Amino acid sequence: MSNDKAAKGRALLERLTDNPDAVERFPEPFRTYTLEHLFGEVWQGEALALEERELITCTILTALAREPEQRFHFAAARRLGIPREKMLAMITHTAHYAGWPNAVGALRSLEEVWPAEG
Repeated sequence: MSNDKAAKGRALLERLTDNPDAVERFPEPFRTYTLEHLFGEVWQGEALALEERELITCTILTALAREPEQRFHFAAARRLGIPREKMLAMITHTAHYAGWPNAVGALRSLEEVWPAEG
């Protein structure tokens, strides 16, 4: 494992989640790919801001109806300061292209990790 890429990946996971050690449950070589390639390389590019990458990822996960991964990334969006209203707007927009049931699942995920105040 490249120490530099792995360190960058771990540092990014520490920004995105309060449980960066969860990646340790992944078997090798998947853990290495996750730390070194995905978060240590792909997520490190300069063409998109970290918040843009997170919002894009949340949109894709909404379109694909990947609720467990949505919960991780919706919570990460919150940690990065993406407003909840923007997440709701993304889900509503995505519903028109990827399907209403997918959006309903995303709303369920959002409410689970980021309940509406009130």
